[in-house]
Parts: sequence; structure tokens; C-alpha cells
Amino acid sequence: MTFKPLSLAVAVAAGIASTSAMAQDAGVDASTNAPIVAENGTSFRGIRLEGNFGGDRFQSEGNHNDKFGYGGTIGFDGTLGERVVIGAEGSFWKPGKGNENTTALANGNSIDHKAFEEWGAAVRAGFLATPDVLIFGKAGYVNGEQRKRIEGPVGNTLVYDHYRADGYQVGGGVEFSLTQGRLPVYASAQYVYSNYHGNSSRQRVMGGIGIRFK
Repeated sequence: MTFKPLSLAVAVAAGIASTSAMAQDAGVDASTNAPIVAENGTSFRGIRLEGNFGGDRFQSEGNHNDKFGYGGTIGFDGTLGERVVIGAEGSFWKPGKGNENTTALANGNSIDHKAFEEWGAAVRAGFLATPDVLIFGKAGYVNGEQRKRIEGPVGNTLVYDHYRADGYQVGGGVEFSLTQGRLPVYASAQYVYSNYHGNSSRQRVMGGIGIRFK
């Protein structure tokens, strides 16, 4: 089954709704119109928007290439007890105009494999080391645009295939709360590995800046 971006968006929306129902809601104090702070003092709850940037390593045919990439994440987190944070997220990632590998074959031909944008949907769980530091892991699905081209010794194209590939993602990282209040700002650092059904893979080391809507 191939996961298109629309399917991923639906999955994320369902996950966010489910998480919201399970988790404690930050809420607003009706008498003061101020946000209600969790008993453990953490700001890692509510809907979040995050911008991401960092290194993209695309691997195929036993070869790899590194490139700068950027993207974004939207998600929802809620707290369970004093230390546990659970959530769902949707993500977008793009390595500039694409990340490309070219591998020489034994018969004199060459195979060129290129990856473009990736859409993802994941669930994640984390542990509050302190009220301002969250350590998390995540797993889910990804769907990416790719292109494969095989060229002959004189540069003639023998095979050309442009397609979308689905697979899975796993990763983890840490988030740091930078400000409190109604719209808390946070920074993140994370590693994500994506595997497209074993035919190719991607590794990302990313930083991020985000904001929460409590």
C-alpha cells in the first residue's frame, strides 16, 4: 500500500485527535483567562508547529550523498502523569532540489537514483528529564518522491522511472523549552532514519525551532 501525502495528513489528524482525547488538556482559567499550567510545570503539551533544517544523507545502490535539507512539522503532545509525554505528528522534508547518487555498474552502464521531498506521519513518546527538557523517540510511515535512471556508456538513457516510494521511519531526539507563557517557544535536535521498503534509505540530523499553542 502506498501512502500519499493526503493519506498521511488524515492519519496525522486521527492521531492528533486520539492523543488529544487521551492526554490532559492545558485549558484556560475562566476567571483569569490565563493558561492553566500543568502540575509538573512543563510546557510540552498542546499543538505545535516546528521548522526543521539540517543534513540529509540519501543511500541507494551501496552509495550515498549528503546535502542540506529543510522542512516542517505539525503535531500534538499531551502529558500522562508527571514524566511521560505522548503525541502524534506530520512532517515534510526536502533536500533542496533533490539528493542524488550515481553508481557505476560492471557492464559500463551507470545508475542514477535521486530523492526529492518526503512526507511522514509518526507517533512519539517522551520522558521529561526536567520540566524544560524532553527526551523522545518516534516511529511511523514515510512517503517520498524518487527517480531512477540507468544510462549507457555513451550517456544514452536505458531506463527512466519516476515514482513515489513508501516505507517506515524511526528516530529520536531532545527538545528544550526556551520560553513559557501562552505561546511557548522550544528548540529541538533529532536524528531520523527512513527506509523505503529496503530499496533506498535516508538519514537526517536536524535542528528545529518551534512554537506551541496551549
